[in-house]
Amino acid sequence: MSILVIILLVLGGLMTLFFLGGLVVARRRVESSAYTEHVAAADHALEAARAADRGWDRAVMDEAARQAASAARPGFDARELHLVLVDDRPGVVDDRAHFVAIGADGAEVRVVLTREQGGAWVADESA
Repeated sequence: MSILVIILLVLGGLMTLFFLGGLVVARRRVESSAYTEHVAAADHALEAARAADRGWDRAVMDEAARQAASAARPGFDARELHLVLVDDRPGVVDDRAHFVAIGADGAEVRVVLTREQGGAWVADESA
């Protein structure tokens, strides 16, 4: 065997090892629950900041979401309420806010709120 063939085989082997090592590291990062939780927390913070920046009253929205969750599932007590999506369109009537209400038993209820012309938040019946 010539030296060129040996060098090419060694380089090919090293490239294969680096490629496989990169795949393993990437898979661990994607499957890591800490990574997933970190991304979810960042998304929630971003949506909350976006809502606050637009002047939406979070306390009013939370109360409307709790009422909508109770109406959708009678007897449901929302222990946690997460704002997961803000859809701020031009005007008031087309604004939407998506919440996930989590009960004491871990059950989840997804709630979509929409704004009426006067600015009041109500459950979106089409969602």
